[in-house]
Amino acid sequence: MSDPNDTLFGKIIRREIPADIVYEDDLALAFRDIAPQAPVHILVIPKRPIANLAAAEPGDRDLLGHLLLVAKTVAEQAGLAETGYRLVANTGTDGGQTVYHLHFHVLGGRSLAWPPG
Repeated sequence: MSDPNDTLFGKIIRREIPADIVYEDDLALAFRDIAPQAPVHILVIPKRPIANLAAAEPGDRDLLGHLLLVAKTVAEQAGLAETGYRLVANTGTDGGQTVYHLHFHVLGGRSLAWPPG
């Protein structure tokens, strides 16, 4: 597993590479996914690196709650509040995680089937 500071998302936080940022505060950053899987596909990440949910600790409780509220905010700003959206956090290889910096996918803008695939 790579160091979350050295990931693509760490570089976005440090502004070393560009991103279409839709939300930012002291703790979190949200930006549009460069390979969207739905009409709206926004990633919500903590500025403090955590590899994934499996690496989260009890002291991360407030930050994790904050990230969920940011996800709600960006979904509302993207016009998804009335029709709905999906929030996903891939964890580990079998969970489909490819960037080892915790992130939540906010997906919406169309009907999303379950199970995905």
